[in-house]
Amino acid sequence: MEPAPGSVRLAPGVTVPAAAITVTASRAGGPGGQNVNNTSSKAELRLPVAAIIGLSPAAGDRLAMLAGFRLTAGGELLIVCDETRSLRTNREMAMERLRELVLAAQAVPRPRKRTRPGRGAIERRLQNKAATSARKKDRKVGGE
Repeated sequence: MEPAPGSVRLAPGVTVPAAAITVTASRAGGPGGQNVNNTSSKAELRLPVAAIIGLSPAAGDRLAMLAGFRLTAGGELLIVCDETRSLRTNREMAMERLRELVLAAQAVPRPRKRTRPGRGAIERRLQNKAATSARKKDRKVGGE
């Protein structure tokens, strides 16, 4: 399925209007000599989570959990990239991180299968308990 004109495909069946994504550039730290003081190469991508189309409510909850500190109080997803000296590359890397985050949120975790400890583990635990009990019993003066 192709995304609607003017929208960006984040994952299969998940799109966001291009107008909802705002990318701002600012000065980045790190290597780059004196040029780093003159160029704005850090990309800051902002996207309201409510603007994401095609994300199930459960996936939205998982996205909020996975986003962690990248989710602002206003419900915006904030992804920052300043790894390279190129604004275009940093913008592309930020978009790729957004896609990976949405894809990870769409993946339904397998339910945990309850297991019981094996017989050997239970026996070892009971033997350790008995040894500890005997050790403490031997410490007593009366030796009950």
